[in-house]
Amino acid sequence: MNIAEIQAYGYFILTFLLVLVLYGYIYHLYTKKRDADGVDYESYSNMALKDDIDDAPVSALSEEKEK
Repeated sequence: MNIAEIQAYGYFILTFLLVLVLYGYIYHLYTKKRDADGVDYESYSNMALKDDIDDAPVSALSEEKEK
């Protein structure tokens, strides 16, 4: 076994591991939509599209937090 074969196997294994990590990260993003505080940030994704003055806000402000 020469160095070229070792590099080829290493490249294949590294590529396979990186693909597994990528799919694991994508799975994590789609299954856990809320963070530790329970905030769903996916609702903020349409903020740039729905920015007219007549549109409803993404999250309503409570009066207790303002005081």
